[in-house]
Amino acid sequence: MDKANTMALLAVPTRMAMLFALMDGSALPASELAYRASVSPQTASHHLALLIEAHLLVVERCLRYRYYRIASPAVVEAIESLLVISGQPALKERADHSQLERLRLARTCYDHLAGRIAVSLADALQKKDWIVLEGRDFQVTERGESAFNKLGIDLPMLRKQQRLFARRCIDWSERRPHLGGALGAALLARFQEMDWVRKKTGDRQVHISSKGQQELWKRFGIDL
Repeated sequence: MDKANTMALLAVPTRMAMLFALMDGSALPASELAYRASVSPQTASHHLALLIEAHLLVVERCLRYRYYRIASPAVVEAIESLLVISGQPALKERADHSQLERLRLARTCYDHLAGRIAVSLADALQKKDWIVLEGRDFQVTERGESAFNKLGIDLPMLRKQQRLFARRCIDWSERRPHLGGALGAALLARFQEMDWVRKKTGDRQVHISSKGQQELWKRFGIDL
C-alpha cells in the first residue's frame, strides 16, 4: 500500500485510537480494542482487517484467540509523529492506566530514549552546550565532542553509520524534542551498560535505576 493510502487509513479516529491503545507494546484481542475505541466488535474487526492489510498491525494466534499488535518499530515512530499533530486519541481507560503513565516517563522510541526523561536530557545537553539544534538535527559542539567521549560514546564510529546522526525527534507525549538517531541510540545503550536504565527485550518501558536517578541528577540536573 502506498504512502497516500496509508495516511488515509490513519486519518480515521477509530483506527488511530486502536493503534494508540497498542503503543505500549502490548498485544490485545479485538474485543479489548473495540472497547477502548468505543466501537462495536463488528466495526473494530473491519478496521483491524484494513490495518493488517496495510502492514500496520500483525495478528498472533494463541489457540482459538487472536491478538493484535503493532507491526514494527517504524510504525510506532510514524504514529508518534502523527500524534504530535493530532493529539492523543480518546480512549476508554484500562485497568492498567498506570502502565501508560510509566511510558510517559521513560520508554523507547525505536532504539532511543523517549518520554519525559528524554526531553529533559535533550534540554540538559543543550544547556550544557554539548549539542545545538540546527534545522531538523542536533549538532555536537566542541565541548560536546570531549564530554561524550568521557561518557564513553564513540562519536567517530557513530558518524560512520548509514543513518541519521543526531535527529531531532518530537516526543508525542511531551510535545517537545528528544534526541534520536545514532547518538540517541548510543546514549540509551551506554545508560544500560552503566545500569542507569533497564529494559526488558520486547518491552518499550524503560526503568530508571536508583543509580540512574542519582547520576542523571548529578550530571545533568534531571530530577525524576
